[in-house]
Amino acid sequence: MIVCIAEKPSVAQDIAKVLGANSKRDGYIEGNGYQVTWTFGHLCTLKEPHDYTPMWQRWSLGSLPMIPPRFGIKLIADKGIEKQFSVIEKLMQSAEMIVNCGDAGQEGELIQRWVMQKAQAKCPVKRLWISSLTEEAIREGFQNLKDQSAYQPLYEAGLSRAIGDWLLGMNATRLYTLKYGSNRQVLSIGRVQTPTLALVVKRQLEITNFTPQQYWELKTLYRNTTFSATSGRFESEEKGQEALQKITGSVFNVTDVTAKNGKEQPPRLYDLTSLQVDCNRKFGLSADVTLQTIQSLYEKKVTTYPRVDTTYLSEDIYPKCENIIKGLRDYQAYTAPLLNKPLEKSKKVFDNKKVTDHHAIIPTGVYPQGLTELEKKVYDLVARHFIAIFYPECKFCSTTVLGESAGVEFKATGKVITAPGWRVIFAQDNNNDDKEEKENILPHFVKGESGPHTPGLQEKWTQPPKHYTEATLLRAMETAGKLVDNEELRDAMKENGIGRPSTRAAIIQTLYKRNYIRLEKKNIIATTTGIELISTIRNELLKSAELTGQWEKKLRDIEKREYNAKDFIDELKEMLTQIVNSVLSDNSTINV
Repeated sequence: MIVCIAEKPSVAQDIAKVLGANSKRDGYIEGNGYQVTWTFGHLCTLKEPHDYTPMWQRWSLGSLPMIPPRFGIKLIADKGIEKQFSVIEKLMQSAEMIVNCGDAGQEGELIQRWVMQKAQAKCPVKRLWISSLTEEAIREGFQNLKDQSAYQPLYEAGLSRAIGDWLLGMNATRLYTLKYGSNRQVLSIGRVQTPTLALVVKRQLEITNFTPQQYWELKTLYRNTTFSATSGRFESEEKGQEALQKITGSVFNVTDVTAKNGKEQPPRLYDLTSLQVDCNRKFGLSADVTLQTIQSLYEKKVTTYPRVDTTYLSEDIYPKCENIIKGLRDYQAYTAPLLNKPLEKSKKVFDNKKVTDHHAIIPTGVYPQGLTELEKKVYDLVARHFIAIFYPECKFCSTTVLGESAGVEFKATGKVITAPGWRVIFAQDNNNDDKEEKENILPHFVKGESGPHTPGLQEKWTQPPKHYTEATLLRAMETAGKLVDNEELRDAMKENGIGRPSTRAAIIQTLYKRNYIRLEKKNIIATTTGIELISTIRNELLKSAELTGQWEKKLRDIEKREYNAKDFIDELKEMLTQIVNSVLSDNSTINV
């Protein structure tokens, strides 16, 4: 028998149906030479400290750092898990071949490898690697099974991540709790969790310590258009009043009018982070809810694999795009113009060099049925973005008008869309509560014209930085805390981001659960506990977003066979020993 092991019962049912396995058994489905079974996500986990030695059962500074000579795994203590594992173990012991049908990603690889190791499977193992759960994708995947060895670097990266998280989490949490925790409060510290909290705390302190500065701006109204002085803001009212008096009563002269034609590319396809960002901005959804929703859409076969960090498609997807477009029956008003000619194949969308394990999130072309209201909203975003990549650019005209009055120079700018192109697909988007600013459409100006104007001096105050929202925190995690708006630059920085797209939502949820941050409307606020924890951690290594980003880069390099997993673990062990020695030698009396 060939044993196939999926990550969820629902996925196992889909696979069994395609393989012709129709007989349901206790814990698996059988038929046509196959036995299809499943896990419930993680069945196994790394052993806890006390599993290695009874000395590590009790929390004590003297036992740190805890570094097992060899890491081991154990079954999670749960009756349902134990029952299902016993089924899997029996099937694998007598299997002639195993097909790993876990989620096609680092975590999915780790989950299934641990189960096979625990079951002591000895037979050959193949890997099913698919980006959607449609029948076509499953059939195609089984026709192209690869040997498990092809995914060894993926497993080693996942294992290194898990061991790294264990080493830092277990040791640093005990270290800081025992050294600084008052009232027996556990000070939870993690490889990704702590730098993320540090980002929020740093922003919060910037806001708290912000001192508003007063300034004045000189503006004038000419032909119902507001012009701003090009000299910028005035630091004192006196200087502003001088400029105001100078131009009061003088005519306004238009000195230059320039118009430039521009083009705006369609928005990128979604990776998980950009989808979470948009869903937070438009619908107020948390990163975690967005991930659950797009995962559900994937399991309902209407969108592709969601835990991705690329906005590109591989070139082999292009021939399938026409059928996907035809399958978007609810969007015929937008898809009809695309179906009477070859679809655009842009390098900004189709690029094999920008795709590793998976491509961007797109519809599968399967007609969506039985979706919840939330799923409809998220699916709509994915569908519209997919259609938009085949539409022409948006064309616009940018106008800059320069003027002067009594030697003081002014400027006004405006933008007029001349051909909406892809923008027509988003014109009916009424769900966006984060509307773009309305374009400033200018009247027709002619160089040399002049006339009366109404100047004024406006008093203003500098504003503090904005609190993080989940959308902006996700972006900050993606770029290791650096403020980056340019998409090309952001792509280049993704390898050094904090955490993986699939784990960032869980990290934010953990910070909420541990009362380190809280939500006020859309704003993420660091709690007193969170602020005190970060102030207690004097070792920058533990809270540096940049350093954590460098670790993420090394984990990705392990996947690419460009870095050694043993070197990564050895570096962490060395760093951990330094941290423990540094904290133990601290004689200050800080308590959280």
